[in-house]
Amino acid sequence: MITCYLKYTIDPYKVKEFEEYGKMWMPLVEKYGGKHHGYFLLHESANNIAVALFSFKSLADYEKYRIQSINDLDCKEAYLLAYNSKCIINYERNFLKPILN
Repeated sequence: MITCYLKYTIDPYKVKEFEEYGKMWMPLVEKYGGKHHGYFLLHESANNIAVALFSFKSLADYEKYRIQSINDLDCKEAYLLAYNSKCIINYERNFLKPILN
């Protein structure tokens, strides 16, 4: 299993737009075989950082999702929401290997 950790720098005045973006993406990851663990906004801390976590069985499955999502109309709509609203300033993507019982 591989877990994608996305750390976003967001516009703190566009949190609602970012929340809408996150709600759009969660079912899309699931549509392509992943497990979305949610989007998280920091609490009692920086107001411009958000995190998303989602997992796939393998890095190959994640890459397959990335390729397939390019032509998905719902994925394009989510990208356009972020692009047009400019709610995301930048992001970092890292891959984690979970240690589970």
